[in-house]
Formats: sequence, C-alpha cells, structure tokens
Amino acid sequence: MRPRPPGGDDSGPHGASSGGDPRQNGRDAPREQRQEREREREHVRAIDMIAEGVRGAAPVEVPGRMCTVAVELLPVIGASVSLRSDGMPVQLSASSDQASYLSEVQATLGEGPCTYAAEIGAPVLASDLTNGRDALRWPVFAQQATAAGVQAVYSLPLGNDAVCVGTIDLYRRDPGGLTAEEVRTAYLVADVMTAALMALPRGDENGYGGEEPWLTGLATDHDEVYQAIGMIMVQLGVPSDEALARLRAHAFAHNRTALEVARDVVSHTERFDRES
Repeated sequence: MRPRPPGGDDSGPHGASSGGDPRQNGRDAPREQRQEREREREHVRAIDMIAEGVRGAAPVEVPGRMCTVAVELLPVIGASVSLRSDGMPVQLSASSDQASYLSEVQATLGEGPCTYAAEIGAPVLASDLTNGRDALRWPVFAQQATAAGVQAVYSLPLGNDAVCVGTIDLYRRDPGGLTAEEVRTAYLVADVMTAALMALPRGDENGYGGEEPWLTGLATDHDEVYQAIGMIMVQLGVPSDEALARLRAHAFAHNRTALEVARDVVSHTERFDRES
C-alpha cells in the first residue's frame, strides 16, 4: 500500500480555548495557525491550477496537460508519465524533450526511480543523484541524468492500493527533497492522472477486441519496440526476455535509446545476429 501525504485537517483546539486572545487573529496569530492557513491556500491554488489545466480535455489529453501543470506547481523542470507494460515502461507523455529523454533512458536501462516505483507500487524520491544512496542505487541512470542536467527525480505510482498502472516522474535540476506540501501537491497531480488513465478506452472499446492490450493505440511509438522484440526473437531464436535484454544492451552500447534501435530493426536498417 503506497503511503499518502498527511491531510490538511484543521480541527485542532486553537482559538476555542484561547480565551479570546487577540493574537489568535491577523498577523500576530501563532505560527502554527499561520502556517496551516498558508498550506491551505497553496492546496486550493494547486486544485485550481489542476482544474484549469484539464478543463475541456479528453481523457487521452490529460496526461500531457498534467505534465505541464506539474512543472508549474512544483520545483521541477520536467515531468513524464509512463505506463506499466510487459518488459519495459511505455512513455505516454512528457513536458519536454529532456523529460522524454530521461524517461526513455530508464526504459532502455531497465533501472531508475520510474521502474522501481512501478515495481513496488510506492513513491521513490531520489533527492540526490550526484552522491550517496540514490547515486549508488542506479549508477548508470544517475550518470545519464546528471549529464542531462537533472540531479533529483521523484516518481509516484499511478493507480490504487491494489494495482499500479504506471508512474509520473518529476525531474529537478538541483539536488533536494520535496516538502510535505509539495508531496501533497504531487499526489493531487498523480490522482488526476490516474483518474484520466482509468477513463481511457480499453480493448474492444477501441475496436481491437477484448484480447488486445489496454495500451493498444495509446502509445503507438512503442508498438515498434514490441515489434522489434518479435523480430529479434526470430533473428536470434531466443525468448522475448532475452530479445529485450539484447535490444537494451545494444542501445546502451551505442549510446542510443531502445526506441531508436527498435525503429531501425523494424525498418530493416539494423539486424541482430548471433555474433552481435
């Protein structure tokens, strides 16, 4: 079960038992009350910006819009959303080329906050990819991320306590954590994203038949990845997991993404053989 941020309930005894102390009002109010009012104002502001960001949007448009809203609301420079799928994450949307690239890097490497958050169904807040535990946990991704100008990544699962359907991944330029209020805002974004994903048509609603994967037609670029995996299976006579591993290894060795290599395989400009 993924942990939730603390609630904003303001039902404490402040004021009622103060005997009418005038310091309970205005700018001389106790620090705790002033801070709580500020948190509530920020919460309302976040809700208003999210509502404005998705107004008039079809469910399929919401992920892209929410990535943009996340960057406006939080101390991050990029956001992406990826869906869980067999073998590797499927990027659905990103706020920038930088965010898209780092999402693809994680898919190519099979490591990073995004893949780990999807695996455990819980938030992964990697606050410093330049040093310490986070850099050691995913050393290759950490190097790629810092080289791309990102030193912290926060990944939140999308779904509910029973199932994780994907992640929203937030990219920060400098090391640092999120405040409790920023985590609360990030969860608001994740909840709206989850609601939109759950509203997307599935299977036969898209005209593909009930046996087709939910992702069919939603992330068409990545259809090429799975087509390429099938072609590599035939070329090498290996099962799908080994074909995916070979695709990832080849992409990493040539400083490319798995999607770029897959496109060349599908277009027959690149072929795998047993010696490659």
